[in-house]
Amino acid sequence: MRKILFGIVITLLILLTFKYCGDKRKDEITLKENTALIQEQVKNVGKLVVTEGHFSEVFTYKNSKAIFGDLIEAEKKAIVVVNADVTIGYDLNQIEYEIDELQKVLRILSIPKEEIKISPDFEYYDIQADFLNQFEAKDYNAIKQTVQKSLLKKIEASDLKSNAQNRLISELAKFFILTKSMGWTLQYNENPVNNLEQLQDLKL
Repeated sequence: MRKILFGIVITLLILLTFKYCGDKRKDEITLKENTALIQEQVKNVGKLVVTEGHFSEVFTYKNSKAIFGDLIEAEKKAIVVVNADVTIGYDLNQIEYEIDELQKVLRILSIPKEEIKISPDFEYYDIQADFLNQFEAKDYNAIKQTVQKSLLKKIEASDLKSNAQNRLISELAKFFILTKSMGWTLQYNENPVNNLEQLQDLKL
């Protein structure tokens, strides 16, 4: 009788061991599948998110130069019409992240800063220049620098940057939805993201 009971106990222990190993292997496979899915999602989101805008502006450029002391003043001027295409983008290939398989956490370590690209088209009208003060390359460079500064101020005052950030948040929301559906946690700057509203408040 004892031998029979002993045999039953041994059989049960073997079955439980196989079941434990099988469950553990199943968990490992699921964990690896989840990790691969997250990596694939990060790869899919890793693209350039771009918001576009257009600005037009008219400048009057003037430059005066004293000749022979203050006896003669040579002046040059022009009207400059600028049409500029502006893009604000985030290169999400540069997102730094790590996947914690044990804790089931996707940590976003850093998000790239926005890239602002300005493509201006210059048209010059009513160019006037005295013989002793002709237009030179430095004048055109000065005009371009002035236009660049003016356009950057206009961009800051517009809603282009906020629109670009909203597009970025919508891409990051895909991470949250995926991790949430798999029972994982999304973190940014070591803080857990518990809902979509928190993404809107991220300090990027």
